[in-house]
Amino acid sequence: MQARWSCRTFERYQRCRSSRKKIDVGSRSPSPTQPLVSVIMPVRNGKRWIHESMASVLCQDFEDFELVIIDDGSDDGSASILEKYSCRDERIRVIHQAPQGTVAALNRGILEAHALLLARMDADDRAKPERLGRQYRFMQAHPEVVLLGSDADVIDASGAIIGQRSPPADNIELAHLLARSNPFVHSSIMMRTALVRNLGGYRSQFLLAEDYDLWLRMAEFGSVANLSKRLIQYRVHQADHHLVNAARQSFSARLAQRSAQGRRCRGKDPAIALSSPPDWWAADSETSFFSVDVGFYRFVDSDKANAVSYLSQVWARFFSLNHVERKLAQLRLKQLLREFGWEMRLSQVEAAILFLILHPPRAIRLMFQSNSGDRERGTQKKSPSHSEGI
Repeated sequence: MQARWSCRTFERYQRCRSSRKKIDVGSRSPSPTQPLVSVIMPVRNGKRWIHESMASVLCQDFEDFELVIIDDGSDDGSASILEKYSCRDERIRVIHQAPQGTVAALNRGILEAHALLLARMDADDRAKPERLGRQYRFMQAHPEVVLLGSDADVIDASGAIIGQRSPPADNIELAHLLARSNPFVHSSIMMRTALVRNLGGYRSQFLLAEDYDLWLRMAEFGSVANLSKRLIQYRVHQADHHLVNAARQSFSARLAQRSAQGRRCRGKDPAIALSSPPDWWAADSETSFFSVDVGFYRFVDSDKANAVSYLSQVWARFFSLNHVERKLAQLRLKQLLREFGWEMRLSQVEAAILFLILHPPRAIRLMFQSNSGDRERGTQKKSPSHSEGI
């Protein structure tokens, strides 16, 4: 498998481009200057893996694309690497901007794209050579599909395969799963440019789950699909995963679901009124369209003094909590039990019972794991802007 990745450096990319086999995509661009696919790649200090990621795109069997790279204020030397590539391959367009965040960079790429189809790519992931060709042909053959993903290899920092991601291939099953969680690997996505623009692109109000919010909105205007081929290599690497970031991502995913529910039931998106990611501690959150979720996330985010008063909110939502929320609750309960120490009180007993019954096997594992108190050591995506798995 590793032999397929011979394009890891610029020099190897040059050899790859001169020798690789080209495929017939069945139709050509509407005009000489309009590519068939625009690949959008946001970059913020991506020097470590940017060579691999760019080379994997440029070595595609399918050639009729542009690679639109938004450099979001990198200061690690990434900008010079990008310019080096763009000077040697006319398909690359590099756009530099002051640091504005991933959402702003993605939306800038959407606006700058020339093609009718958009493909997403992260600066630390790798695309297999057949990725764009397979997805382009599928989208051409299925005009009803507005959003297309694929299976993925999961790789570590060194590029070794450590797992797989395989969303459902059945369209009905995939649509049902999308209503409950985000099944897609963000870097595997191909979508229709016009619809994404009409919907306003990604929304920063859904911090760390802006992709999931966009998928839900797109699914209201067409079908979603997934190719059961591993066309992407999705990189994960060791990082300290702050509980507050995990809570924010989970909350934003719930927010996207509540927003979708409002569109279905009332024909209006309640999230339009949001100007920024909501604060679950704000007084007006208690009367908002996401008020049912506020108490639970206050518990997850609370200190010892306030946590006990919000235990009832966990009980109230016990049967409706998803797997991510149950884990968040157990992590906070574990911290809370440690904070109680040897104190014996009714609330401590209640917290211990809740900790155990939320997910008994995980409770046992957590009891034997060392924990720094405020963080859970885990494997996660370097950029916390994606909500896969929520």
